Amino acid sequence: MTRLLAAVDSHLVGRKNRISRLSGSGGFTLIELLVAIGIMALMAGLSWRSLDGMGKAQTQVQQRTDSVLTLQVGLAQWSADLDAMAQLPQTPALDWDGRGLRILRRSRDTGSSELVVVAWASRNINGLGQWLRWQSPPLHGLSELQAAWAQAAQWAQNPADADKKYEVRVIELERWQIFYYRRDAWTNPLSSAGVAAQADNINPAVATTDLPDGLRLELSLPAGEGISGRLTRDWILPTLGANKS
Repeated sequence: MTRLLAAVDSHLVGRKNRISRLSGSGGFTLIELLVAIGIMALMAGLSWRSLDGMGKAQTQVQQRTDSVLTLQVGLAQWSADLDAMAQLPQTPALDWDGRGLRILRRSRDTGSSELVVVAWASRNINGLGQWLRWQSPPLHGLSELQAAWAQAAQWAQNPADADKKYEVRVIELERWQIFYYRRDAWTNPLSSAGVAAQADNINPAVATTDLPDGLRLELSLPAGEGISGRLTRDWILPTLGANKS
């Protein structure tokens, strides 16, 4: 019995010593805990910065993508307006007055039976330059055509509220310029030799129907997170085919 009690006591003492040694080697001091918390906080901060940077980069890429797509749509519409230009006898189909470009074109919504007048211009809206497109309702008769042609010129210069409901904002723009290709050279339409001035109203007695062989569009896009810089787009009169470049 004495031997049994001694063995149990020895076992308990040994177990107590092992627990004591384990507690001493596996525990953390207050300084160690503070250091660990500091490291965890630093890692969390670095991870947040990394995620935030990835989010900003993704936003910039999306903004650039949206800007490029919007510009592509606008330029496609520009080319479509010129390609659908209606060349009628004694009726001007194209006019640039330094502020706006007017085009008489066939309506894409109703086929080739009806005409519309479209105009392109730039204007400062809320402190930002905007490239704008305006389109009249389908026209029936010469009187409506004359009125829409004059309205397009007025819209490009000083639009009324009634005119603005027909406009669409395309892209932000610093400035733009148009050049005509005539006699194997690009020239300013307003200073081209031998080109008569276009009338604001369609008047068969005075209107000129002389179309250029080509038209050059120059856009200056503002610096920003999207696409920027100068862009040039050339259009060739379809009837010339591949004879011009």
